[in-house]
Amino acid sequence: MAKTAEVKKYLAYWFQLGKSVVINNGTATLLPRKVLAGDEYSAEFEECWQKIVEAPNICHLEGTHETIAQLLQPEWGIQSCARCSMPVPMRHVGMPSTACPCFDLETWPNMEIPAPRGPVNSQEKLFSIRNRLMKN
Repeated sequence: MAKTAEVKKYLAYWFQLGKSVVINNGTATLLPRKVLAGDEYSAEFEECWQKIVEAPNICHLEGTHETIAQLLQPEWGIQSCARCSMPVPMRHVGMPSTACPCFDLETWPNMEIPAPRGPVNSQEKLFSIRNRLMKN
């Protein structure tokens, strides 16, 4: 089962590549300009996320067919795409999704630019590096 946090991370990664969430068959779209703010998601992203969870049955990521509500069901999980390593929904039972959302991004995967990522706690990361160096 894809947990809420996994679906949120999945959307955050794709937002960073310019994919939007389509609402109600295209009557509206959501795409925050800023996804990350230091070690957490930006307020703009959190606002989009709240709109999505209020109506998950009518929201899906651009280029996919699965609604957010479907992704939160037990038969779905979030895995890495074999082509581009981005998070993609995968059905544990039944037929898999038709394609990775990267299928229509002409310049992706691009190993010359930083890949999308989740929030990073800089202090925690630095302490981890320091501790590793101290062991050596």
